[in-house]
Amino acid sequence: MKLKIAFFCVDCSTKLRYRLLTDIPDIDLWSSFEKGDKTAFAELFRRHYSLLYLYGCKLSVHTTVVEDCIQELFAELWQNKPASTIQSVKAYLLTALKYKIYRIYRSRAAQSFEEVNDHIHFEISHDNFIIAREEDNQKTNRMIAALQQLPSRQREIIYLKIYQNLGYDEISEIMGINYQVSRNLFSQSIKSLRKILQHQ
Repeated sequence: MKLKIAFFCVDCSTKLRYRLLTDIPDIDLWSSFEKGDKTAFAELFRRHYSLLYLYGCKLSVHTTVVEDCIQELFAELWQNKPASTIQSVKAYLLTALKYKIYRIYRSRAAQSFEEVNDHIHFEISHDNFIIAREEDNQKTNRMIAALQQLPSRQREIIYLKIYQNLGYDEISEIMGINYQVSRNLFSQSIKSLRKILQHQ
């Protein structure tokens, strides 16, 4: 049965409180959600849905799979709040979604996580760039073409670091690697990207 998340009904006083929640940091919202605050939970869903959807669509071409995984993730969060301490809400949600999508592919192909991780095609496309002028459009096309020549994990770390502005500690959590490996991988990825661009 498909799980659906619905925003909770609120009265006028709660609506005012909801508007104020938009200024509260993620980690404080998370703390309120852990105490059973439905409005904080709804704000977390609203705040992170687009990010999760865009990231999920780079891991899977099946948008319905991505949507279902996000819905399932939040339904499970509400029913079973994490016991461990969360340092970064964004990193936690992206990691949880990634593993949900990977589990679907793994179950279909009877592959290990590492095998799925190596074969999944991380996509960076035009929606990651803001185009201001026609010459920028040409530069963007060059960049996308160069990025597509990189291995999937190099594309992923560039996306997380540059386009999502995540720290290495958050990237380490999402990608399942340690802090120093994430720094080395990003450095290697940028060097590879520059080399490709120089030969275009």
